[in-house]
Amino acid sequence: MNAYIFPGQGAQFTGMGLNLYEKSSKAKELFHQANELLGFDITKIMFEGTVEALKETKVTQPAIFLHSTILAEVLGESFQPDMVAGHSLGEISALVANKTLSFKDGLLLVSKRAQAMQKACEVTPSTMAAVLSLEDAVVEKICTETPGIVVAANYNCPGQLVISGEVNAIHLACEAMKEAGARRALVLPVGGAFHSPLMEPAREELAAAIENTPFTNPACPIYQNVSTTAVIDPSEIKKNLVSQLTAPVKWTQSMQQMIADGATHFIEVGPGNVLQGLMRKIDRSLTTSAASFEL
Repeated sequence: MNAYIFPGQGAQFTGMGLNLYEKSSKAKELFHQANELLGFDITKIMFEGTVEALKETKVTQPAIFLHSTILAEVLGESFQPDMVAGHSLGEISALVANKTLSFKDGLLLVSKRAQAMQKACEVTPSTMAAVLSLEDAVVEKICTETPGIVVAANYNCPGQLVISGEVNAIHLACEAMKEAGARRALVLPVGGAFHSPLMEPAREELAAAIENTPFTNPACPIYQNVSTTAVIDPSEIKKNLVSQLTAPVKWTQSMQQMIADGATHFIEVGPGNVLQGLMRKIDRSLTTSAASFEL
């Protein structure tokens, strides 16, 4: 069974999507539509922008969404998912790909999500850190014992867990992680504490937008970050999508559930190959590849 997986923030690069724009008239049409919907020339930033310009959350999230969803669209009949999943932001890309959301509604939600998260980041000095080679339970225990707000945020693969919270709490937790035997505990160059309680203002803002957006029955199940199991009910998909902003991304658990449900080939749709790398650490026996479009 084919599982299509969609990347989140961090997969961006200068020139992303340009190949699609140049080779496909359908892609070009969708990119132009995106510029109009967003009210700024995002394609120019994607194709020619600096690394710094692409790092801005309000740009990064729609840029990755556009690369992923437009690629899925131009694949045409060769895009035949039995199941889908998306890492954080990638969950909205996956919902457009499996027909739960329209391209327009998905893009507007991503834009709203990015702006709401950006605002939440500005309220409290906060960040994230990657912890390598430490048991999940140890990381969780240290987070609980550390003064301030710090939580496990991204369960990316065995031995790689990202924590999220207040800047001081993250630094204290990183020191404790190293003392507990972590190979690395590295503060990440991000502007806020995604997937933590500090995203509560963004969650409230996004909840209203999601409630007013039409979701239809999907063409195939989505394995959501919050539930980790196959979901097809639009109301449950909405609820999980709202919860995702303040809850951890259970990527390892989601991939393991997809495997248990019969997935044998994982295809990454979008910029970069981060998810293929994580999948090799989750289960090396499975086939992974990148979706590619050729005329």
